[in-house]
Amino acid sequence: MIHHFEVDGVPGVFAQRPGRLAAGLVFRVGQADEPLARAGITHLVEHLALHRSGVADHHFNGATGALYTHFHLEGTEQDVSSFLLSVCQSLTALPMERLETEKSILRTEESGRGPGPAEAFGVWRYGAQGHGLVSYPEWGVPGLDPQTVQQWADTWFTQGNAALWVSGEYLPAGLRLPLHPGRRMPVPAATSALPQTPAYFAEGQGQVLFNAVLPRSAATSLYALCLERELFRELRQEGGHSYTATAACAHRGDGWSVVTGLADALGEQQDAVLGGFVDVLARLAAVGIPQNELDTVRGRADEAYTSPEADAGRLPGYAADLLGGLPLRSAEELRAELWAVTPGEVHEAARQAQASGLLRVPAGRRADWAGYAAAPLGSESAVHGTGHSAREEGGPELVVGAEGVSLVCGDELATVRYRECAAMLSWPDGGRRLIGADGITVALEPEDFEVDAHTLATVDSAVPPQAVVRMPPRAPRPPRPSAPAPKPAAAPAEPAPVFGRGQRVLLAVFTVLAWLWGGITLLVLLTMDKQSVGDPAAWFVNAMLLAIEAGLVRAVLRRRRRRKAGRRAD
Repeated sequence: MIHHFEVDGVPGVFAQRPGRLAAGLVFRVGQADEPLARAGITHLVEHLALHRSGVADHHFNGATGALYTHFHLEGTEQDVSSFLLSVCQSLTALPMERLETEKSILRTEESGRGPGPAEAFGVWRYGAQGHGLVSYPEWGVPGLDPQTVQQWADTWFTQGNAALWVSGEYLPAGLRLPLHPGRRMPVPAATSALPQTPAYFAEGQGQVLFNAVLPRSAATSLYALCLERELFRELRQEGGHSYTATAACAHRGDGWSVVTGLADALGEQQDAVLGGFVDVLARLAAVGIPQNELDTVRGRADEAYTSPEADAGRLPGYAADLLGGLPLRSAEELRAELWAVTPGEVHEAARQAQASGLLRVPAGRRADWAGYAAAPLGSESAVHGTGHSAREEGGPELVVGAEGVSLVCGDELATVRYRECAAMLSWPDGGRRLIGADGITVALEPEDFEVDAHTLATVDSAVPPQAVVRMPPRAPRPPRPSAPAPKPAAAPAEPAPVFGRGQRVLLAVFTVLAWLWGGITLLVLLTMDKQSVGDPAAWFVNAMLLAIEAGLVRAVLRRRRRRKAGRRAD
């Protein structure tokens, strides 16, 4: 059973379990509450708040998610009391002498963190705001100053926006949570960057991912388990195409749940995995799941509520529901709802999942053949303004207007309007990257477009100051390869002589002899009388003359061919 209590105005929940004490302090603030231009500020506050806890024998940590920030530990009664007190004291007066050090640690942490399913889908489903911010780097961290960071902590990390959970054999005495007063912060409303669903986008390699938004219910949880079961059977056991084929269900904090499916694939298996994945989704939406299979997955789900430590395991999520203003239900109530679900309700959840689905296919693939619309890659319209040609022939045109900026390349458009600019990254070398609330990006690089300083200043002054992110200097871009300049035409070189001096004299002699002997032969043939025609001796003399003439002509022609060939080789 879960018991409620309060410490210094902070609501708390407690559940008994054997072993060491465990406790967590939860705040209703996360990445979805940040503006993109200050992305990472909540994570930075979490790091600073933990610094004074130092090196301890007990295990403690912090975590920043989309909606909640946790500080948690396991230890003795004294460990729990000291840790919670230290975190609260730090939040009210963060150790700003550690600011730059923690910024560096965050950059290191981010460089080693790979994107998960939530990061893959965030910007495509929600845009560059709210839940979509999980897809973006922590761009705001480098430029944060002490005043801004402390103001964020004073606004969000307060008594009214916190909840405490404790599990163990007893509730520790003497707990203190000296936080600033404040109000409960509502969960941000979900946005949408998809004009229609089901939709797909192509990105990455080696995985097919699926994401659907459904009402939070036992039927949705059971659908996720059924999806996992069918993906594993289809893609691993029967097809042998995947090693990992799984699905999960996570609460979004606003009465809705997000169901995510994943299947991995080798390069040559990606088409088979995509086809099998789509088939599983379509089959569940078309025919549902039999009663016996539903009972199998229901039994697995029921185990989470019947284990001896079930209530203790539910505490972090229970505290989050308390902060989110969601219904708080006992394990018995959740089990009753679970066993009341019918195959028809799971079938309806499968249809809703298919209708609201977002599919990520490997780069170079499509899913329109399965009824999924392509998620938008560009904008519907461009702004009116001054066009700036690309330096590279055939590149897009940059249009800078009073309302925003656009890239135009034929029928393809990308537009960010200043009033909807979530962030503008600004580099010292003049580079600018404007990101709209819908996730569309326009990069303005002086190396790419004919943009003067006045135009750049116009853009800078039009973007709201709170959306500007000052980026550190970056390495110069490598020069684009260009065609080599033609070499200047040179006077043709005088060909090297093919024959020496003596050979040239011999060639001249052979030429004269050939012409002379040819004349003698012709004269003899013309002066032959009728009696000589039948004389063998006369024909022998004539044959000898013709043979000598042919040899001379052949020698002359051979030497001329050798001379011409020598000139071509030069």
